[in-house]
Amino acid sequence: MLIHELSKRTGITIHTIRFYEKSGLIQGKRDAHVKSNNYFHYDEDTVEKLALIRDAKSIGFTLREIGQLMDAWFTNQLSIPEKIAVLDEKLESIDEKIKQLMEMKATISEFKKRVETESC
Repeated sequence: MLIHELSKRTGITIHTIRFYEKSGLIQGKRDAHVKSNNYFHYDEDTVEKLALIRDAKSIGFTLREIGQLMDAWFTNQLSIPEKIAVLDEKLESIDEKIKQLMEMKATISEFKKRVETESC
């Protein structure tokens, strides 16, 4: 399929698909039988990879992390315990971010109280 159909099937914009391709996360292939254009063609594996990228981004993985894990995860080179370890590490990272955000919220709330009492 061409990029327009890939975009429609995945709900991911053409611009984003091209970015993922330039980043090495996915790869289109040229059709050897077609000599009249330079269009890239994409297969069902690409649809699945884009779904994995979308899902991984939605739970907080960065594109760099996704790139590091993509081939191993997608081709089942990681064992179940290794996959669980990756997810546990991400959970710990999220917990740390939540802790930092809570501290920031407390600091801002304190500043707000000072402003409200005109002591700042």
